[in-house]
Order: sequence, then structure tokens, then C-alpha cells
Amino acid sequence: MKIVFKGIDHPALAAEDVVSLTKWYCEVLGYEIIAQTDKPVFIIKAPDGTYIEMMPKDDTPRQMRTICTPGWSHLALRVSDFDAAVAALDKHGVVWEGAEFEAVGGGRIRNFTDPEGNVLQIVKRP
Repeated sequence: MKIVFKGIDHPALAAEDVVSLTKWYCEVLGYEIIAQTDKPVFIIKAPDGTYIEMMPKDDTPRQMRTICTPGWSHLALRVSDFDAAVAALDKHGVVWEGAEFEAVGGGRIRNFTDPEGNVLQIVKRP
């Protein structure tokens, strides 16, 4: 059987201030803008080649979320050096959502939020 589904192309993030949040992801997390529209909608690319779509939010109120709220809960970012990632994020004043903890299957994880309160993780696996 031919494999049709190859993997994730991109998650999409609806932002209050899409231009500002896109800039933050580029400056703080190392993404680069590879496409954009006048709306504005951006496709940004991580150093590993994965994409995120950044788009303006609509008028639906933001729901309160935790990392275990039903539905998609967070975006986990692979890092090559966990301690260096923590230090870099500390320099940018990120808000940490608790202490580091062990990843399922081994490794290190720590949660933080972007400037609009979206939950992100840094993950280093063995």
C-alpha cells in the first residue's frame, strides 16, 4: 500500500497581533518568514524545516487552557541543548509554566508561554 499521509505540514496559530507574534517567533525561536499574504497570514519555517502558519484571530473569545485541556494543547519544540535553550529564553523574559520535568520516553521538558499566552514546550530527548 502506498503511503499517502507523510506527516505534519504545519500547525496554525490565530493571533491577536499576528505581525508582532510572528516577529517574536522569528527573533526568539529562530523561525524565518517564507511566505505571507496581505491579510496578513505568514508561513514561518524553523531551522529544522518545519512550518507554522500565523494568522489573525477572529472575534471568538479565547478559551482558558492548560496542557491537559481537551483538544490540541501545546506546541513542543525540539532543542539540541536544553540548558542553552533555557538560558536563551530567559534572556527574552519568557514566562515559565513551572519547573522542568521528565519527558515521556525519557528526556527533559519545560513549558512556557509566548507573548499571547499560547503554551509551548522545549524538549530534549536522549
